[in-house]
Amino acid sequence: MLLGQLRGDLGRRLGIFFRPISSHSFHRSSTSVKTFATAMVKGIVVHQTGGPEVMKWEDVKVEAPKEGEIRVKNKAIGLNFIDVYFRSGIYESALPLIPGKEAVGVVTEVGHGLTGMQVGDVVAYVVGSKPIGCYIEEQVLPASIAVRVPPSIDPTTAASVMLKGMTAQFLLRRCFKVEPGHIVLIHAAAGGVGSLLSQWANALGATVIGTVSTEEKAAQAVEDGCHHVINYTKEDFVAIVDKITAGKGVNVVYDSVGKDTFKGSLACLMIRGYMVAFGQSSGLPDPILLSDLAPKSLFLTRPVLFGYNTTREELLECAGEVFANVESGILKVRTNHIYPLSEAAKAHGDLQARKTSGSVVLLP
Repeated sequence: MLLGQLRGDLGRRLGIFFRPISSHSFHRSSTSVKTFATAMVKGIVVHQTGGPEVMKWEDVKVEAPKEGEIRVKNKAIGLNFIDVYFRSGIYESALPLIPGKEAVGVVTEVGHGLTGMQVGDVVAYVVGSKPIGCYIEEQVLPASIAVRVPPSIDPTTAASVMLKGMTAQFLLRRCFKVEPGHIVLIHAAAGGVGSLLSQWANALGATVIGTVSTEEKAAQAVEDGCHHVINYTKEDFVAIVDKITAGKGVNVVYDSVGKDTFKGSLACLMIRGYMVAFGQSSGLPDPILLSDLAPKSLFLTRPVLFGYNTTREELLECAGEVFANVESGILKVRTNHIYPLSEAAKAHGDLQARKTSGSVVLLP
């Protein structure tokens, strides 16, 4: 679905998603607002980085929201591989740390004078690099990072698709703009982001090649729109891509695996192809020389979502397109695994062991 179309009928129907919101949109009011007292809630806390076992289920103090903030009672929390990076120390963060980047919940309190949102709103949000993440029963956050969820999308689905869907959106629509006729290679095609990338790229008219690690995941990748599926644990994906493309190569590789696939991914690219390295689930890739890109004039980028959603307007457009594609059926959200929030350590272990497919959600 084209962004211009989204700004049409659907945009008018769901105006909150596409109406540009400036710093004045959450304007102040002189009306006093009742505030709640500080409360103790449960959350997952990391005091030292390491394996899944470092995550502890503890009491956490939550303050009342200040001006410009809202308090949200989380209903569903999305699990993402970036949570593993922070928990394990691959990405640095202040400690103690509450992991988690995305959640969906109900607004229970608004800061003084905030009129852009109200108690009872169901919102989805993605947090930045603050040490207080989403693995918590209740959260206080800036209203500017929250997006209302359409009534037709339940909290579990929204938590499954918010961060992953926005990642797919910026990768396919802005980082490298996929168009009809393109050939794309998607690693971990049955994963949370990979599943959405495969469906969306197919809808955009591309030929989709996906790699997976099991036969079960291969079947899912086919359902998600992959025209060719490669089990990279049994087959040489470079050789098979070369055969599929008759030696031409692919326009773009979306690689979230990293070390195990990076050099092979470069080999799969056509002349002036794009290598989009957006994760490293198998570890950081080995360094390469800049001159290694020269023979085929390749492009290499390591993008992150927050570099593409730098304004409120970009956030609303990105999330709006994701939710619209879910409502229209372009994107089928696979919430294949649900764990209690208190069992986040088990969920992390299963994710790292590649026992999961699709999206994983934690329920407080």
